[in-house]
Amino acid sequence: MNKFRSLRRALLGALVALPSFVRAQSPAPLRLVVPFTPGTGIDLIARTVGPRLSERLGRPVIVENRAGASGNIGTESVVRAKPDGQTLLVSVNTLVMNRGLYPKLPFDPVRDLLPVSQTSWGQLLLVASAATGYRSVADLVAAAKAKPGRLNYASPGVGTPHHLSMELFKAQTGLFITHIPYSGTAQAVTDLLSGQIEAMFLPIHVGLPHVRSGRLNALAIGSGSRHALLPTLPTLEEAGVGRINVDMWYGVFAPAGTPSDLVARYNRELQDILALPEVRTAFQTQGMDPAGSTPEAFRQLVERDAQRWATLIEARRITAE
Repeated sequence: MNKFRSLRRALLGALVALPSFVRAQSPAPLRLVVPFTPGTGIDLIARTVGPRLSERLGRPVIVENRAGASGNIGTESVVRAKPDGQTLLVSVNTLVMNRGLYPKLPFDPVRDLLPVSQTSWGQLLLVASAATGYRSVADLVAAAKAKPGRLNYASPGVGTPHHLSMELFKAQTGLFITHIPYSGTAQAVTDLLSGQIEAMFLPIHVGLPHVRSGRLNALAIGSGSRHALLPTLPTLEEAGVGRINVDMWYGVFAPAGTPSDLVARYNRELQDILALPEVRTAFQTQGMDPAGSTPEAFRQLVERDAQRWATLIEARRITAE
């Protein structure tokens, strides 16, 4: 009887301990933090890459949207996370623009994050409302010179790539075009289509349907080369306004201090995922071209871009605070 009781107690003890043992063996989920709302290009990247990364790593991958303050809230949550490989940031070049726009940030988005891999490029079109009659960059430049300050351009907000791209264009051409910031892209595009706003930089997937419908005129693409979706559209350089490349990069970052072997592992997995045909198709439907990189190459890109936009922000005295 005593032996039976001892055996029963041992079995019960094993059953009680089993759940905690199973939990101990289950890998912790990997968080992909998106510092913007669902439905954005960055969100698409995370939700396309996430399930495939989960399969390759053999662990759950959770996409977490932490929007606010132009991406700074979600970014800071990653900066403050433990550098244990369980938290990554999926972001866009707004990350380094914010460094110059918010000088009082309690973190440095360049110093306090480790680049893991670039994921893609996104192109911006310089477009004009069809109501203006502008069909080329030369038309816009001539009109702006004839009416300094009377032409308006829109952006989804201060410090967005749309805004700073036009400020770079203005700095290059010496034009005075008034900035009208909106609290998002939708209303800005509505006013652009109606002719209340003359011009704007728009991501190719946002502007292209309206270009094809004839409600917007594409004047140039802000890239170093033409795009397959608009092969006859000149680059800004071809349009005669100098070497202006305002392509947006997207990529993945880890908190500073994350072990190099984990960064290398994530980079390898991302390169394989980005090479998948279905991933390429998913990205291209949103106007993004997949583009992987080594951590070092991505770091160099981020640092160059941070300096470029900081110089512009200081010269144009742009602030978001």
